[in-house]
Amino acid sequence: MYVDLLTLYFLAIGTLLASAGMTFWEQRTNPKRSKELRILTAGFATLATGCAAALYRHNLPGVSGSAISNLIILSGYALILNGVAALGGRRYYRASIGIIGAMALVWAVGGARWLDVMWTYVSSVPIAIISGLTAWEMLRCEPMKRLQARYIVVAVAGVHTALYAFRAFIMPWMVSVQGQQLESLMGKLTIYEGVLYSVVLPMTLLKLIRDETHGQLLLESQTDYLTRLGNRRWFFEQGARVLNGKEGRGAVSVLAFDLDHFKSVNDRYGHQAGDKVLKSFAETAREVLGHDAILARIGGEEFAALLWGDDALGAHTLGKAIAERFAITVSNRMDGIGIAATVSIGLARFDGDAPNIVDALAFADQALYRAKSLGGNRLERAQRTAPERAAV
Repeated sequence: MYVDLLTLYFLAIGTLLASAGMTFWEQRTNPKRSKELRILTAGFATLATGCAAALYRHNLPGVSGSAISNLIILSGYALILNGVAALGGRRYYRASIGIIGAMALVWAVGGARWLDVMWTYVSSVPIAIISGLTAWEMLRCEPMKRLQARYIVVAVAGVHTALYAFRAFIMPWMVSVQGQQLESLMGKLTIYEGVLYSVVLPMTLLKLIRDETHGQLLLESQTDYLTRLGNRRWFFEQGARVLNGKEGRGAVSVLAFDLDHFKSVNDRYGHQAGDKVLKSFAETAREVLGHDAILARIGGEEFAALLWGDDALGAHTLGKAIAERFAITVSNRMDGIGIAATVSIGLARFDGDAPNIVDALAFADQALYRAKSLGGNRLERAQRTAPERAAV
């Protein structure tokens, strides 16, 4: 089915306006990204307005119609750049104003004399620059690093950059060699690509922001609200992943922790002091074990850690370091109260023969119970006999 170019042009304008509406609606339900979504909304709407103005640019006297519509289009691209950059905490306000101002000056100086050259070739330069910066900002956007859809944004903005760079720097030479037919063909290609840009870029940006929000909600559901460590569910999910992977085929250690006489801390000093003790232990354990270890609060005053490789081989030393540092740290952080908090630790180590994560933790728990029965404030190793299965 044949679709004329004017229909495609209107399709691009309509799609951009629809994208602006969808993005505006999204910012009402996504307060964390409302600023970025408002900028993108303004960008899509401004780009649509500029495209619509370009249809009627010949109705205005002289160069004014072409200059105004081009500057509006350029402002739309600049807003989209700033919206994408804002996702990573950066901005291009001064650069955008500088580029638009420079282009306005170029129109004022050369627009009347070289109107066709300005519209077809020169105006493509700032669009290529801004689109290239948009691709670059999305590529290095740290909050979106784990989302695969960002590569679609990079590709779309990259193709847009290449197309307008071709129009600006290569097409003038090719037209001089092959004639005006190439210019007409390039105009059609630009419209076709513009329709794809107006559809794919906004929809992918919306998907990215929604995926980011979903990921944050999922992370929050797997995080302990007080200590900001992983919770019980997260520990078993991540532990199963590690033990089923290549790490599980080497040395693996599980540490089970239980704060000694924690109920008496709450009863004597209050739950606020108890919360500070829990947070202090979480910070101490994370500092000693590092960020690669799987460390979680699995309930109340109970914590667990999974180590592999060299860390697993040194788990006994690491466990004792946690106990010693915690006993010193917590007494110095409690506003002069002088709480004597200690921790009991159970250690289960496996050398290429680790069971599933539930049984591995059960072995460590077995050692932990022995440490508690011996008076606490100590680390005990697990005896390799089959324990009762722990509940997930």
